[in-house]
Amino acid sequence: MRVVVVYRYESDHAREVIDYLRDFNRQTGHELEEVDPDTPGGSGFCRAYDIVEYPTVVALSDSGQLQNMWRGRPLPTISEVSYYV
Repeated sequence: MRVVVVYRYESDHAREVIDYLRDFNRQTGHELEEVDPDTPGGSGFCRAYDIVEYPTVVALSDSGQLQNMWRGRPLPTISEVSYYV
């Protein structure tokens, strides 16, 4: 499984996401992948999974199939996301 957090690094929600990522790492020992939609790879990722709202947390299977998606705020609980890690 793979969990990706898509957010703009230079935005009003960036601080909240950075705190969430830090807390997630402390509580679970796992790091979540970060994607900036303003990069070429990030925009392709957003098109592939139809992501238009930030921040978005995406849980994917090993084959890239969408398992779950949380859009916008509030961010999902750490226990909700840790199931997919």
